[in-house]
Amino acid sequence: MQIKKLLNLKMMKNLIHCLFFSIICLLPVSSFAKTIMILGDSLSAGYGINPQQGWVFLLQQRLNQQFPKQHNVVNASVSGETTSGALARFPKLLQSHKPDIVVIELGGNDGLRGQPPQMIQKNLAQLIQQSQKSQAMVILLGMKIPPNYGAAYSQAFEKNYQTLSQQYKVKMHPFFMNGIAGNKSLMQKDLIHPNATAQKILLDNVYPLIRGAL
Repeated sequence: MQIKKLLNLKMMKNLIHCLFFSIICLLPVSSFAKTIMILGDSLSAGYGINPQQGWVFLLQQRLNQQFPKQHNVVNASVSGETTSGALARFPKLLQSHKPDIVVIELGGNDGLRGQPPQMIQKNLAQLIQQSQKSQAMVILLGMKIPPNYGAAYSQAFEKNYQTLSQQYKVKMHPFFMNGIAGNKSLMQKDLIHPNATAQKILLDNVYPLIRGAL
């Protein structure tokens, strides 16, 4: 009789374990906590505004509302950052934070300095490759530069993002500043950096891609 009770107890434990793992398997991917790293320049570093007004901070707030205590946002953006600068510090960032998602918002400063589009593309490609090698999903945010740089340069610059998105099969937003660029009411006095009012638009531009990656 005692042996039978022990066997029944063991069967019950096994059943509970099976049910537990079945529930875990049925949970959506977004149920698991993810680390989202934003690798950008002044547009993501919150240049000229209170850091708590920036789109990256707003991203963490939105995630906290929709997925309480699950996902963590790491802002690795630096004002004035170039693709070369980010590439130099990226290995340590990957090692320290082990991101599940990497959002790359870079290239604008390279373009404003007239760097060769081929070099910009090569640097961005290496950032994508390193991210994918670490098993992180990549989201690429496209940029544009002022028309006074010439049509040929502007087209080559902008094409970089589409080319990389197709080559490495990564999600891309064609123009991160969409809905803001050219609107003086949404820009700071330098007419380069978006003001606090524009930050929600930046977040809305990129959030569907981030939400889809969770």
